[in-house]
Amino acid sequence: MHKTSNQPGSALTDPVRYPSGASAPVRTKRAFVLVLLTLFVPGSAQIVAGDRKLGRNALRVTLTVWALALVTLLIALVNRTMLLSIATHPVGSLVIIVVLVALALGWAYLFLNTFRIIRPALLAPGMRPIIAVVVAVSTVLASGSLGYIAYVLNVSRNAIGSIFQAGPAIDPVDGRYNFLMMGGDAGDDRTGRRPDSLSVISVDAKTGESAIISVPRNLQNAQFSEGSPMRGIYPEGYNCGDECLINAVNTEVTNNYKDLYPGVADPGAQATLEAVSGTLGITVQAYVLVDMDGFAKLIDAMGGIRIKAGGWVPISGPVTDEANGIHGMPDGWIPAGDQHLDGFHALWYGRSREFVDDYARIARQQCVQQAMLKQLDPATLLTKFEDIANAGTKVVDSNISSNQLGSFVDLALKSKNQPVKRLTIGPPDFDASFSTVPDFDLIHSKVQDVLASSNAPKASDAVVSHDRAAAGTVMAAGPPAGLLPASQLPSPSADFTPVTTTPDGTPITIELLNGLKAQGDEQGIRDLVATNGQCAPL
Repeated sequence: MHKTSNQPGSALTDPVRYPSGASAPVRTKRAFVLVLLTLFVPGSAQIVAGDRKLGRNALRVTLTVWALALVTLLIALVNRTMLLSIATHPVGSLVIIVVLVALALGWAYLFLNTFRIIRPALLAPGMRPIIAVVVAVSTVLASGSLGYIAYVLNVSRNAIGSIFQAGPAIDPVDGRYNFLMMGGDAGDDRTGRRPDSLSVISVDAKTGESAIISVPRNLQNAQFSEGSPMRGIYPEGYNCGDECLINAVNTEVTNNYKDLYPGVADPGAQATLEAVSGTLGITVQAYVLVDMDGFAKLIDAMGGIRIKAGGWVPISGPVTDEANGIHGMPDGWIPAGDQHLDGFHALWYGRSREFVDDYARIARQQCVQQAMLKQLDPATLLTKFEDIANAGTKVVDSNISSNQLGSFVDLALKSKNQPVKRLTIGPPDFDASFSTVPDFDLIHSKVQDVLASSNAPKASDAVVSHDRAAAGTVMAAGPPAGLLPASQLPSPSADFTPVTTTPDGTPITIELLNGLKAQGDEQGIRDLVATNGQCAPL
């Protein structure tokens, strides 16, 4: 008499739930199918061949996760800012991390349970280690991936908490966000952190169109913005003599006037922000301060940067003539041409100003920044994420609210493929002597021109091109032009030839440069390294 499917005898012949009576090939096939089911539809293996209650619960979780993934994808398409804000918010990121860890552990348990219901003892001896390896690899791919994502998010969360504050969000002014980037140069011989590099990154709040405005560290008579506590101390500008350069504001406020900024975490940085705001005639809402000594660690964590250098750059030795800014024998040189720079050499490449003026250094600093952005690709970020994040916590300080970080990340993504307009309060846009007696009405006018809504940069502007032919290339100024007015300066171009020989064709070498230094021929070295402000990231 034929037995129905409800009878126990028939159930025992089911090779999926009861593999004992199945042939060896069927058992092997069953094992692989169960692993694949657990990998692609967690819980389904338990429903068809194991603990159905566990399988049903796991499948509910799986379907819920798929639904959430679909919702996340829709949010990413419709409102990316919201998604980034949740992922970077301290509470939101913590919830995501907890959920990912729970899913990773649950998935790992399902793989262990699947291995049990496979019943390896019933497999052919040669297939047992193969199935064990397949289960282990699948567990690592599935559960391990979720665990790694949770780990990366936790590292990010800790870094965000260390770098950014939990203060109120900032609003755009005249439709733009203006961020002050300061390169802080701290040392044993200095009180406080002196920003030797100052630039404002201005971004249109809707389109992401951006501009970079560089302010020389030696600008005098800087104007403090209205409402600044320092405006009461220096109502006519920071005009206390030759020592009152804009980069000295930080130290002076830190040493003498921090009481004017109660409740402010970094009064010196805030006062510098106010000085830059008043000088440029715009409202700068936030600052990011990068410690240049720690900056080398960040470059090393990235694996270095690649640049095309227009001229030789010295790694300066100790100062021997303070009055004339003359150093002793250089500790080394960074050659002209294509270079792969580690953190130490990248730091000196952006920091050195011996034999040239500050404007050549500004151009090199901008080039280093662009090289970092261009070369921080997803593969580098993924493989070196922890080192980069840990270096960042030691390098960067900011008063940007962590609650608003997601919207700024989204804005940065909008800016990525757009041209970046540039202005330097010095050559090539102003005479080199302009920073000594600046005309602030002229500065304000030039700044407003650069921040005009048109995306098309003027031919006279220095531009960072983000098109396909020259993505991220800094179109740096040509050789230092002394006191020439901007109208007579050569047009910025990345199509330069590195200067590697003297005018008579002799190769420039370390021995040649050090020989000139030993002879005291400072001008001879200046002539040979005059083009070291030219730079392009590779």
